[in-house]
Amino acid sequence: MRPAQACGDVIVIGAGIVGAACAFELAGNGLDVCVLDSRAGGATHAGMGHLVMMDDTAAERDLCACSLRLWRKLARDMPASCAYRQCGTLWLASNAAEMDLARQRHDALRTQGIPSATLDAGELARQEPMLRPGLAGALKVAGDAIVYAPAVAPWLLAQRASRINLLHATVSAVEANHVTLEDGRRLTATAVVVANGIQATQLLPALPIRARKGHLVITDRYPACVNHQLVELGYAASAHHSDGTSVAFNVQPRPTGQLLIGSSRQFDSLDAAVDSQVMARMLQRAAAYLPALADMNAIRCWTGFRAATPDGLPIVGAHPGQPGLWLAVGHEGLGVTTAPGSARLLASLLLGHRAPIDPAPFSFSRFAAATKTASGPGRETMHETQPGR
Repeated sequence: MRPAQACGDVIVIGAGIVGAACAFELAGNGLDVCVLDSRAGGATHAGMGHLVMMDDTAAERDLCACSLRLWRKLARDMPASCAYRQCGTLWLASNAAEMDLARQRHDALRTQGIPSATLDAGELARQEPMLRPGLAGALKVAGDAIVYAPAVAPWLLAQRASRINLLHATVSAVEANHVTLEDGRRLTATAVVVANGIQATQLLPALPIRARKGHLVITDRYPACVNHQLVELGYAASAHHSDGTSVAFNVQPRPTGQLLIGSSRQFDSLDAAVDSQVMARMLQRAAAYLPALADMNAIRCWTGFRAATPDGLPIVGAHPGQPGLWLAVGHEGLGVTTAPGSARLLASLLLGHRAPIDPAPFSFSRFAAATKTASGPGRETMHETQPGR
């Protein structure tokens, strides 16, 4: 076995949006960071890039709120290529019952000091005239935004290039604070952070993470046809299905004038090919809210895989069975939204600083007590302690 080569203070595995945010945060605390990335691509390149306040649980709300504050600070310095735009989100109510839910969520957000407003049917039609008639109204969360995550991730690394060293290499094994590369090289640092999304399960098979497939479509350019990110209020229920396939209306206006159309979620497929039946369901759902989509040209469709935990929250913190090993994985569809908050939380725990939010809901120990067996790294045994939602 080759001797391990020292590689800075921290090794971060993954240069997607979460890994890049972790490297940015750690370097900002004066640490030298080595980022390892296989260039395989992942959820960062396949996702929508929405920055959205989700509040299905207190932990989710706190992480989103922390992250959105950090995104607004970052946006002051972002170049146009990062495509940051605070367009806000309209959560659409299709009937009176959903409008009641919109009002309840408005009250809950107001209690937490998060600005929002309810729109009646007339005001909704004035703000988004392309929506179908007959909707009951909407909840408007003006602080939500969008970015182009594939540009943001390298931009974050470049901001602290004096302390961040990006190496294009494939990691084949990780144990505590040691990393083995595919070519046999071994690297070591004071800490190793695993932040490479669904690929993390190849290094740590006992992680409670499943791949969740999604489809997206992007249209040709159309001038100023949609002003906000548009999402049906049933989106959250779709996002939390634990099995099978679900679709929900989610359309995002890009600064280019294009519309990005989602969304679908599948736990029953690991095939990266576009599923025509799922795509048809998703587009039919979208056209039911935006009838004009039926006359627009779609120029590309693709799929990606989200890394989903059983309870829908990411795993951020120390690995309980391997000293020196840290985790920032399992962000599912909120990886872009929550990347800076996850990075701030991880850095605070790693450095022994005060955490910006309660870390307990994101700890790996909420799922399992993991212990390494004598058979070697990546062969943990797991004892479930909490069912998923």
